[in-house]
Amino acid sequence: MSTSSRFERNKITTGNKAFTQSRTTIETAFYGNNVKRTTDLKEAYEMAKNSAGTILTDMTVFEPEKIGLPEGAKILLFNDGETVGRFAGARVILGEKGVNEGDYTKVLREAVYRTRYKKMLHTEAYIGLDENFMIKASLLIPETYENTMYNWLLNFQYMNKTYDEMYERSKVIGNEPDIYIMSDPDWQDPAFPNGLAYFDPEHNCACLLGLRYFGEHKKGTLTLAWGIANRNGYAPCHGGLKRMIRKDGKKYVMGVFGLSGSGKSTLTHAKHSGKYDVTVLHDDAYIISTENGSAVALEPSYFDKTQDYPLTSPDNKFLITVQNCGATIDADGKIVIITEDIRNGNGRAIKSKLWAADRVDKMDEPINSIVWIMKDHSLPPVIKLENPVLASVFGATLATKRTTAEKLAEGVDKDSLVFEPYANPFRTYPLEQDYNKFKALFENRGVQCYIINTGHFLDTKIPKDVTIKIIESIVDETAQFKTFGKMSNIKTMDIEGFIPDFNDKEYVNLLVKSMKGRIEYLESLGDFKGGRDSLPKEATTSIKKIIDDQKK
Repeated sequence: MSTSSRFERNKITTGNKAFTQSRTTIETAFYGNNVKRTTDLKEAYEMAKNSAGTILTDMTVFEPEKIGLPEGAKILLFNDGETVGRFAGARVILGEKGVNEGDYTKVLREAVYRTRYKKMLHTEAYIGLDENFMIKASLLIPETYENTMYNWLLNFQYMNKTYDEMYERSKVIGNEPDIYIMSDPDWQDPAFPNGLAYFDPEHNCACLLGLRYFGEHKKGTLTLAWGIANRNGYAPCHGGLKRMIRKDGKKYVMGVFGLSGSGKSTLTHAKHSGKYDVTVLHDDAYIISTENGSAVALEPSYFDKTQDYPLTSPDNKFLITVQNCGATIDADGKIVIITEDIRNGNGRAIKSKLWAADRVDKMDEPINSIVWIMKDHSLPPVIKLENPVLASVFGATLATKRTTAEKLAEGVDKDSLVFEPYANPFRTYPLEQDYNKFKALFENRGVQCYIINTGHFLDTKIPKDVTIKIIESIVDETAQFKTFGKMSNIKTMDIEGFIPDFNDKEYVNLLVKSMKGRIEYLESLGDFKGGRDSLPKEATTSIKKIIDDQKK
């Protein structure tokens, strides 16, 4: 099997990776006599449907039997309160500077003790959808949070005969134990007013306390799965991957990396007006093998924003559950959802695997190009990076605006430009490991690198159709790139209305300011987390050269 679930008695010892203070404290909670275990998706649906506060809409799930649900299953709506996004400030990673395991396991022990007064629900799922990479994960959560359990089973792969047999055949992944996640959304502690998300990534366990939002449970699980992948020969990816087959039969595999709201799902699922035979791996979570360049999806379904999908959108045909959206009664007396972020920002839905008609769980063809999706108004709609160091360092300084998927700390400017390395705020290991993996893809495997700006260039919004045409010109090999200013290793395309003027001092100053921001960010990594995320000197040197080129 891929991860270890059971151990011989002579291996239950402090010398075994599975038995540490944090992990033992968390796992032990799963075996109380107040715990009910279920892995049946249909039972989970009934439990969620009957859970207090659930809205049973009159919208029917499309072909429910194909995704393990009962005939006639309805779309369920469940809403949180004030918080409708992830809160990075709650995350505590064991192994980072200043995190003392003994201090936090005291908190964990008390949190586990308090669960004795509750009925707890235990479920299991698989993370990774191919025999080369499958992880077994367990979730423990209090009764009344049946919707969270149901969404977790839908988001990952619920257990059934097909996947049970696949897991039995699957490749053993190092010396990795199963993932265990305990959650108590009702937990309160004045020392942690916004909750606590505690991770012991080396031992595949986490404790989510005082956090209701489902995205904390989804990304918390992926945090641990990506850590396992990183330790075992894969590059963890927070983005989308698709294969496009041209009319002449040539295949092109493109990965797009971006944070929530950047357009990665839109670009991943773009149909391109039938120009290509499009196959989707996933739009949010996958891993790339550093050995052969193949990719494996970690999830079967899609956790997508509802903001851009009005009620009548054809994409809503594939909804299974909805979170943090409104509801109303239509002209036919039916309960339907209100999307488009009217109730609050970051309305969400789980869409079924059927949303992408041509969907695969593994892509054997090596990736051809990686796209860093950014929102940086100093950059034109597309640039091409031809130096492996520069390509990787721009991924490490991926610039974007904050999104409604985040709960921000007081005083944080939601409109400020932020850098999120490789669009992955869920990393639990040193940044240099990602930097080297992506650099190797560019250097050793010949993967091309592009930056696509989906925000504004200067003061002009870049339309979606412009972005789509850029991607199609790359796939069709008709894109005509030219030198970006005086920078020999950076190219761009002339796109009407979005052509940078290097004779304009204001524009050059804006570009230099953007590059200086990247340098400042890279240099700040030396002080953050005790320097754990510092990158080699070549990273800052490559950005400084861009600034120096403007002085020629």
